[in-house]
Amino acid sequence: MCVRTAAELEGLREAGRIARLCLEAMRAEVREGVTTAALDAIGAAVLARCGARSAPALVYGFPGHSCISVNDEVVHGIPSARVLRAGDLVKLDVTVEKQGFIADTAVTVPVGRIGRIEQELLACTRRAFDAALQVARAGRTTREIGRAIGAEAARGGFAVVRDLSGHGIGRTIHEPPTIPNFDDPDARERLEPGLVITVEPIFALGGGEVALAPDGWTVRTADRVASSHHEHTLVVTESDPLLLTAAA
Repeated sequence: MCVRTAAELEGLREAGRIARLCLEAMRAEVREGVTTAALDAIGAAVLARCGARSAPALVYGFPGHSCISVNDEVVHGIPSARVLRAGDLVKLDVTVEKQGFIADTAVTVPVGRIGRIEQELLACTRRAFDAALQVARAGRTTREIGRAIGAEAARGGFAVVRDLSGHGIGRTIHEPPTIPNFDDPDARERLEPGLVITVEPIFALGGGEVALAPDGWTVRTADRVASSHHEHTLVVTESDPLLLTAAA
């Protein structure tokens, strides 16, 4: 969507605030011995307290309140009795609906100590997000965002998961335009003031190809190596974008 009124912006801000609260509450409880279902329940409690709903459950019938993906699970992992172990990389992905407005955010959280290459993967993904913010401005193109993200992946020596991307958002989860994570010559859409999008670099240690798990939801790396995901919802402006899912 493209924000046209102060009321729309306020509605998006509220959805973003709740998404951030969910993510922070879940992140604080990531530790060895906790199940992904327990983390999902923490997020669900925040949603209930704030009078909001899980957008993936609402829009797509996702069997959980949040997507929680571990290690080679890239996105859309279903919360379960899986117990977290030291060294795991946990991707918490929260998408919130409140009064018709939707915001989406994700972070990768290590469980205890992780290896050097995994630390570098997480740092590179965050750098790519920050680099994308420098070009996520009115008048620039979606290709430029992808180019900035892909360049950071290349510098870090990691693979971009090309089958997954950022996207427009606001009234439903996935809206135009697609925001690539690599230099895609077909990504010609020009950003306009007020456009609401997600920027979400998704990198992997291996080749970057993915496959759908038998559960019909979870996307894994095809070579079963670890991946990383960092995401915020933002509003495009003439200067720095407005991050709806980040703390002020």
